[in-house]
Amino acid sequence: MKAKTRLALIICSALAAIAVSCSLMFLSLREAASGQEIVGPSPTLSQAYRGWFPTLNFSKARPWPENTSPKAPSGFSVSRYASGLEHPRWLYMLPNGDVLVAESSSIERTPKSIRDRIQVWFQRGAGAVGPSANRITLLRDANGDGVADYRNTFLSGLNQPFGMAFLGAMLYVANTDGVWQYPYHGGETSIESKGRKILDLPAGGYNNHWTRNIVVNPSGAKLYISVGSGSNAGENGIENEFHRASILEANLDGSGLRVFAWGLRNPTGMAWPPHSNTLWTVVNERDLLGNDLPPDYLTSVKDGAFYGWPYSYWGQRVDPRVSPQRPDLVATAIAPDYSLGAHVAPLGLTFYSANQFPNRYYNGAFVGEHGSWNRRPFAGYKVVFIPFRNWHPDGAPEDFLTGFMSADEPGVAYGRPVGVAIDRTGALLVADDVGNAIWRVAATK
Repeated sequence: MKAKTRLALIICSALAAIAVSCSLMFLSLREAASGQEIVGPSPTLSQAYRGWFPTLNFSKARPWPENTSPKAPSGFSVSRYASGLEHPRWLYMLPNGDVLVAESSSIERTPKSIRDRIQVWFQRGAGAVGPSANRITLLRDANGDGVADYRNTFLSGLNQPFGMAFLGAMLYVANTDGVWQYPYHGGETSIESKGRKILDLPAGGYNNHWTRNIVVNPSGAKLYISVGSGSNAGENGIENEFHRASILEANLDGSGLRVFAWGLRNPTGMAWPPHSNTLWTVVNERDLLGNDLPPDYLTSVKDGAFYGWPYSYWGQRVDPRVSPQRPDLVATAIAPDYSLGAHVAPLGLTFYSANQFPNRYYNGAFVGEHGSWNRRPFAGYKVVFIPFRNWHPDGAPEDFLTGFMSADEPGVAYGRPVGVAIDRTGALLVADDVGNAIWRVAATK
């Protein structure tokens, strides 16, 4: 029996290798490469790609070369706030200046098809899947030199933790399958309490849409939880998307759960601009419709609004793959506020509310773009800044932290930015889940 099992594994591996080779052989039959970037409030969208060979263009993960780092604009310096972490995904600033880091990862799932097997093979090389540390680590810069000199396990034994929020004497943690509440007193470097689960959330799904972010509204009365879709474009049936592709609202004890907004394929970062009561989010749109389609986006979130997924994108543009169609829902779909470009994979979002950076950055949004796998050439793999005026985007995205991809080795990524946060000095912290580091960007003049 063992010999038969080994033989089956060898055959499956050989088939996967053949499939990968075939996919590379047919590059000439795939959709054309594009250098186009469609950004801003009114992007001009291309036609959907309907061919047999959509782009699979995964980066290859390599360690940062010695004495190298990402690059910031003139007038800023970049340093390592912390290194040696295990897939740091999300950041949260506690009131005393301590930094919480959620260390968690996409877990490799059993492939269900040849295409799944090819994708998993590429994801391994990109450092996108692996064992999850399932913990939150506390970092402290005690002497104020911009480098964390104290580190401690703050919470462990979690289930793919991501979003964190602190209010009063409670810390909220969004695991992939639920929201937990822990008693916490400022200054403590660990939590020993087992806490309690206040909300169940749907887990699993397409392409590891496991991240669950959580924020508290400015009045401190409500929780908002982002939950990504369980499929790419509803292919598993809309009945399997309950409370998914949505931002949920709940009371602080988990009661009163309702859908705040829906049709948001994979919302992750959520934040309020300074002095505003309007929630904003960044959303990863669907895959396999083309190099430049549809755009990932940044948008304000309207109570009760429907943003199209899976039936339409960028308002009322119908996705032809979805069956059955719902023209009644499409007629109600609203367009997002601002395109970030196709397949950039925006995850991190924070608004600048400090005074270390030049005045033009105040109120603007920093977005951590994790980077593409369904586009040629690559897109994302950087942190961008979007100026805001009167609480709305005002100008094109500006590259702020770049250099995550090698300039010498095509397709090699030294890191991939995820969560972004402002530290107590006003510097920007960036979680790099492939480089296993936290980068700190500070103004020098």
